[in-house]
Parts: sequence; structure tokens; C-alpha cells
Amino acid sequence: MAAVHGLTDLFEVANRIAAEQPQAQLPQLCVSHWQATGNEQGPSRVYASQAGDSGGLLALVIPPSLAGFSASQSSPALAAWLRQQHAAGATLGGVCVGSILLAESGLLDGRCATTHWTSAQAFAARYPQVRLEADKPMVDDGDLITSAGLMAWAELGLRLVERLLGPGIASATARFLVMEHSASASQRGSNFAPILNHGDGAILKVQHWLQANGAVDVSLAAMAQQAGLEQRTLLRRFRAATGLKPTQYCQHLRVGKARELLEFTNGTIDHIAWTVGYQDPATFRSLFRKVTGLAPSEYRNRFGLAPASGARAQ
Repeated sequence: MAAVHGLTDLFEVANRIAAEQPQAQLPQLCVSHWQATGNEQGPSRVYASQAGDSGGLLALVIPPSLAGFSASQSSPALAAWLRQQHAAGATLGGVCVGSILLAESGLLDGRCATTHWTSAQAFAARYPQVRLEADKPMVDDGDLITSAGLMAWAELGLRLVERLLGPGIASATARFLVMEHSASASQRGSNFAPILNHGDGAILKVQHWLQANGAVDVSLAAMAQQAGLEQRTLLRRFRAATGLKPTQYCQHLRVGKARELLEFTNGTIDHIAWTVGYQDPATFRSLFRKVTGLAPSEYRNRFGLAPASGARAQ
């Protein structure tokens, strides 16, 4: 319950700060609480902080549980409802054992995720299709975000504020709450936050597919096939929905994966370039600097947990 009400307060602080920036014309976040009731139609809303919300969910956070969680507590109706929200464009987040619910829904199959260390062994055995990275405190895979700590709801909340209201509001919210926001875009360069609530189902299907395979070895023809569209139609609708050309979108996804590898692994930059889909390391270095404002080596020295040089740049 601390996570449920804490997130409500965090988003309220963000709303107040956003309202103090009238020139920016930022939206107000409408927070609602949902509870699984056993109804085969799925969860019901039991609390809404703001009336008049008739649109779909932009984000859905599954909180942790002090009592723990077992897969048997899930239900087909709940899993189907989670898949429905994801298919409609919502970003889904699982805090601590909340990642188990996401795994039960099948959404994490073939994707990277983390969970609480006490659940890691059982999680890996039950969900072999999920690429579990239990040593990471948070895995932000674009449309699916999982975190390992019981109190990680705070950082996940700030991550969502950053996406929905911008890095400036997220940083100001963290300062007001006297919290550290280590992933702030003002520190690490722009974080890619894909637009998912555009309402174009065919393009959203392609986005989910690209997120799942890391946008490696993909072609316009393959994307068009996934969408069931002609290539020319795909180009037009993709840019209208996401604001980016398909090639630009794939570049942002690849750079995002490269940032993760630079932060959490000691692989060489050339190897990382190859892993995320670039055969030419020079092209990768140039694109990485264009997107983040830093060379790959500079990024690792600043933000890597274990820089290869053994010392971080000041």
C-alpha cells in the first residue's frame, strides 16, 4: 500500500509542478487505483483521483507485495486484461514481485526483465523464455519496465513522470521529494520514450515487435509485413504515429540498448556496436554521440558501474 499511495502522492507533486509552468501547456496526470476482483471481465477501478477520465491508460504500474506473490494467485482474466492494456498502448511497469504478473501474462517472453532477488531462482525456472537480469535494479525495455527492489516504485514513478511530463518536471519532483533520480535525462542525455498511445494498432504492433527483437536485422519489408501494410503506407503512418521515420526509430532503440550494455557490462565498444546491430563501429560511435551527446567511452566512464579503465572520468 505504501507503493500505491506513494505513487499517487508522487504524481500529484509532479502535477503541481507542471501546473506552475503554464507556458509549457503540460497535461495533468489522472491517477486511478485498480484492484483484481476475480471478475472474469478483469480488474475494476476502485479509486480515481480525477473525474472525467474516459481515455485509455497511458501507464499501468503493478505494485510490490509484502506478503510475496505466487504465480497461482494470477488468473487468466487478469493476464488477458494486462495484455489488452499493453496492446492498447499502455506502458506496463512491475515493481519487485510485480514482474511475476507480467511474466504470467506472457508479455515478457523473449524480453529482458528483473525481479526481487528472493524470487530470481524460481522466476528463472518458471519463465525460461524471459531474459532475467536479476543483478540489475531496473530494466527499462521501453513499453515494459521491471524493477527489483521493494521500494523501487519511487524511481519507476519518476521514470514515468520523465516520459509523460518531461525530464525537467521529473528532476523538480525528485528535488521536492528529496529523492535521487539517477536516470534523469539531464544527466545521461535524452532518454528515448517511444510514443505508444497514438491509436494506430498496426504501427503499435510493429513497435512492440521492434522492442522485442532490439531492432536488430530488421528491414522496412519485414516491418511492413508485421503491420500488414504496404511499405509506402507504413512509412507514412509510422511517422505520423511516432514522429520518427522507421530508420530513426530503430536507431534510438539500438542506442538505448547500447547505453544499457555500457552501464552494466565490460564488453568492448566494438563488440557492443555489433551486438546492437552495427557492423561498422565508427558509424555506431557517430550515431551514439548524435543521440546522447557523449561518445560511448565518455558515457561508460560517467555512468558505468564497472568501467573497463577502473576509474571514472571527473
